[in-house]
Amino acid sequence: MVEVKQMVLDDVQWQCISKCRNGLCLNQSIDQSYVLRCDMKRSLLNKDLQKTCEFIIHIPSAPETLPLIPLKFLISPESLQNVPENVEVPVLRARGELSATQCSLGCPLTGWLTLERCDLPLRSIELQLIRVETCGCAEGYGKELSEVQRVQVVDGEVCRGLPILLHMHLPRLFTCSTLNTSTFKIEFELNIIIVLKDDHMITENFPLKLVRN
Repeated sequence: MVEVKQMVLDDVQWQCISKCRNGLCLNQSIDQSYVLRCDMKRSLLNKDLQKTCEFIIHIPSAPETLPLIPLKFLISPESLQNVPENVEVPVLRARGELSATQCSLGCPLTGWLTLERCDLPLRSIELQLIRVETCGCAEGYGKELSEVQRVQVVDGEVCRGLPILLHMHLPRLFTCSTLNTSTFKIEFELNIIIVLKDDHMITENFPLKLVRN
């Protein structure tokens, strides 16, 4: 027997549910999922068997080619922001390029990074995908940041001047197309994190626009 409950949604809530599977900052916790359940009735002395399996529905649409606009970047002490005055930033220079900041959810995020100079030993270079949810009301706006995934692309030292390929697949269960309404936003950001041996952490942030096509 299936119990069906009805609820009234406004336009903003419906956009959120249709674009995002879970993790919504709404007044009610909503999880949209599809599950197959199989029940096997057995004899009186045997326990009934039940098995469930969750699956994903993907509705193909007409192919749409996104314009790939590469973004070149330079990471140096001069380009960093929000650095405390009493913190000495090590001498570091890295340049690279992201293939695009407007990405299709079905395609990986790619690019390259070259470490030209670093006076301190290198520990790792990582890519961090951040999900930013903003919810507004009469009292103001609240913002919540959560890490979707982190990918380590370098472990230990690297040769200076050697291009390092960047590659990250977007997880389909925890990402959605970018949503921007008057009272609710779902946005994504990419952090390139350079970790040095003395626990110095240098982060460069890039806003992303994700599109489902």
